[in-house]
Formats: sequence, structure tokens, C-alpha cells
Amino acid sequence: MELELERIPLDGFAPVLDTVLAQEETLESIVPDACPDLLEILDTEGVVCLHRKETMEGRLEVTGTIQVTLLCLPEGEGGPRRLTVELPFTCAADGVDITPDCKVVALPRLRGADARLVNPRKALVRADLLVEVQVFAPADQWAPQGVPEGAQAGVEQRTETCETCLTVCVQEKPFTYSDELTLPGSRPEGEELLKCRAALACTEAKVIGSKLIFKGSAKVQALYLGVDGELHTGEFELPISQLMEVGGAGEESVCQVDLTLTDLDCSLDRGDGRTLSLTMGLLAQAVVREGRSFTLLADVYSTAYELEVDTGALALTRLADRGEREVAVRELLETGDLPQDALDAYVTLGEVAQSREGEKLTLSVQANVHVLCRGEGEKLMTVDRAVPVSCTLDLPQQARCTCRCAVTAPVFAAPTAGGVEVRFPVGFSWLALTGAKTAAVTGISFDENTPRDHTGQPSIVLRMVGKGERLWDIAKSYGTTGRDVMQANALEEEELPEGQLLLIPRKR
Repeated sequence: MELELERIPLDGFAPVLDTVLAQEETLESIVPDACPDLLEILDTEGVVCLHRKETMEGRLEVTGTIQVTLLCLPEGEGGPRRLTVELPFTCAADGVDITPDCKVVALPRLRGADARLVNPRKALVRADLLVEVQVFAPADQWAPQGVPEGAQAGVEQRTETCETCLTVCVQEKPFTYSDELTLPGSRPEGEELLKCRAALACTEAKVIGSKLIFKGSAKVQALYLGVDGELHTGEFELPISQLMEVGGAGEESVCQVDLTLTDLDCSLDRGDGRTLSLTMGLLAQAVVREGRSFTLLADVYSTAYELEVDTGALALTRLADRGEREVAVRELLETGDLPQDALDAYVTLGEVAQSREGEKLTLSVQANVHVLCRGEGEKLMTVDRAVPVSCTLDLPQQARCTCRCAVTAPVFAAPTAGGVEVRFPVGFSWLALTGAKTAAVTGISFDENTPRDHTGQPSIVLRMVGKGERLWDIAKSYGTTGRDVMQANALEEEELPEGQLLLIPRKR
């Protein structure tokens, strides 16, 4: 006969892949006929737009485009010109646990980009792409809570309270943001837009009812050629607020929302020279985790029958830590020529590395700094430098840490003695989880035609409590109950002091 178990569902999603895909994309681009021959490429910057994520049996594919902007000096003309190139990409990863039902969080970004002239009418463009990928598979898991009909078979049950952190929802929402941006009146009108970049951040996310509400910002920077023939910048911070449907999440859930671009279009209104028309395609990718407490059936036996008990290991995840830390970077970029002015500055970040010494976990990333300067004789030049940035956390050795890294404010750059001084903040946000396995009862059966025989058992046994022994273990070994042992020894609590002599009554 098989006893029915009362079960509690622990459904959600289990991580099956957490990695960074890195690859290089190259393309030869022909200069359009409308542009003059190129003399020099001053700077190369790219924006990554995510288009598609697809899972199949054993494989994941992420596709998108890299919009690369080349800032060039043409022959015979003084002002810089803009040349745009689109590089399509497809990144792939294999995994035995990946299925079409999996959910994917993909965050692409550029570690760097560069270009060189093959000839005055052709440029070779290279983009160094990183894609942070997390894949979650639906997890149909349950935990045994007890045996509802166990009393009639003399079943004794030992339960314990367990804590776990479930990934209850992996959801996404595409949306579009459009706005008209006005260049500040303190700067000249624009003649031509040369570059536009957008840094996205989610600053707040919470579940209310069946909705996930998140807020954040897009920090937009534009580099343009003014009507005065000089280069100027405009900076804008745009608020973002959206909601998406989520299921199975409580209001105390831990929400992680990442924003990524799916499209970016910015143009200068030539009518007034001060209005920028901005349209961004955005994708919000959310992972919602929730802590739950439940009762687990850890062990059983029967005073009436010999039970056949199946056990298994129940995997539990706990939230060890989550937080954010901002590291201020200040660096002097030495230059051969004394720069007269810093016209534009930005930073791209490499892959986040982790190293550990005991309870100390160090997160480190390479910040690639790019500054466009005006040097002696009004010559435009670019200064590039790689700067290491790190922060150290106190985390248990068994913790598994996932980290996001971003430059959280525009880069400040100014000429100084010896070169260009740059200052910028790098924000590290992390989530650390620990995993453990606990034994659980997964099945119980017995033969109801062969009851347990107590006739050969002494009517009373004297038993001394050994080190670390529990009342449960002693009662189980003699086929009696903890209640009977406590009653026979006038005990008021189950904790047994080592060396105590117990009377073990025979179960009748």
C-alpha cells in the first residue's frame, strides 16, 4: 500500500546558463558618393540594438545590429563628418538543458570599436561585442509536507521549516520612447548631428498586485557641429516609467529589471537647429525572485508497520546578498601634445571578472576611456586609455554572484598639465545566491498484511543518551513514539541532555 503525500508546489524557473558571449564583428564600408574622400578617422563609437532571442533544443541564439558611427575628417574640408555603418550580429551558445520553453535575459554591449581607412573611399570597421546571457528553464518542483492519512498506519512524521528563494517570474516588455529635445540656449544652434548615445538604468522596481512597476532614466548625450563650425555637446536625462504583467509574485519580491536598446534614432531639426527628435526602442527584461517559507517532511517511520521510504535531495536556493556600489574613478590621461579643450568623452566597459580570497569577493572591470580633444593648432585628436576598476564585497565562499556594471553618469573631461583629467563613476550591482540540498521523503509504502511484531521487544529498556542524539532518533530505533518516551520519563521538552538515562517503553 502506498501512502499519499501532501505536497506544496515550488514552481518557478531554474538557471541553466549564465555566461558572457564575446565575439568580434568586422565590415568593410564604402564611403557614400555624396561624401568627399576621407583623410582621417578621428573616433569610432557604436550602439548595440537587440533584435531577437531564440531558444531551441540545446541552443540559444541572440541577434541584433551594431550601429557604428565614424567621426571622420574629409579631404579639403575643415569640419568633421559623420559616417554610419550597421553591423548585424548573431551570438550563439550551446547547453544540454536549453529548450524552446526557456526564458532568456540578454544584455549586449560594446567593449570597444575602431576603424581604419583602407583607402579614401573605404573603411574597415571592427566592433568588439559582449552579450551577458542568463537562461532560465521552467522548474516543476514540489516539496512533501506530510502524510494526511498516516495516523491509521501508526506513522510518525518529522518535519522542519525550510527557507528558499524562488525565481517565480521571468518576463519582458518592449516599448518605445519618443521625445523632442531642445539644445540649451547657451550653446550655438546645430548644423549637423554627429553622434548620439543613451545610457539606460532602472532605479526602482516593485510588484503591486499582478503588476511590476519600474522606473528609471535614459541619459542621452549628443555631439553636434554648430553653426559656428565648432563641436558642442548636449546632455539630457529622460525619465522612464512602465509597468508589466507578472504572475505568481508577491509584493515582497526581489525584482531585477534590465533595460536594453532595440533601436535608436536621433536627428537634428534643420529648421531651427535646436531641436533633436529622439526615438528609442526599449526592452525591459525582468527577473522576479521571492523568498518562501514552508514545512518539509524530512523523515517518517511507523510503530505499526515496516515502511519502505524513498528519499531524495531537494535543492534550495537562498538570497545571500544584493546591493549596489558606486566607484569614483579619477585618472590623468597623458598626451604628447597639450590639449586645448576636451570636446567629447565616453567609456565602454569590458567583461566583469570575479576573484576571491576567503570571504572577500572582488569584482573588477576594465574601463576603456575615449576622449576627443582639440590640440595645438586646432588639430582634433583622440586619447584612449584602459583603466582598471574594482570593488570588494564580503560574501560567503559558497555564494554564486551575478554582477551588472555600468557608467552611471556622463564622463567629465578637462585639459590639465600633462594631458586630460577624466572623472566618472562606475556602478556595480550584484545579486548573490547560495544553494543547498536537504533530504526529503518522496514516497512511502508498506505491506498492510504484515504488521510490525513487538512481541520480542522488552517491556522496558534503559537507554543512555549519546552525544548529539535526538529524541526522534531514539524513538524511531525502538519503534515507539517520542510522546511515549517523554511521558515515561516526565520530560517537558524534546531536547535531551547527553548522558541522561531514559526509560524506553515498549509500543503496544
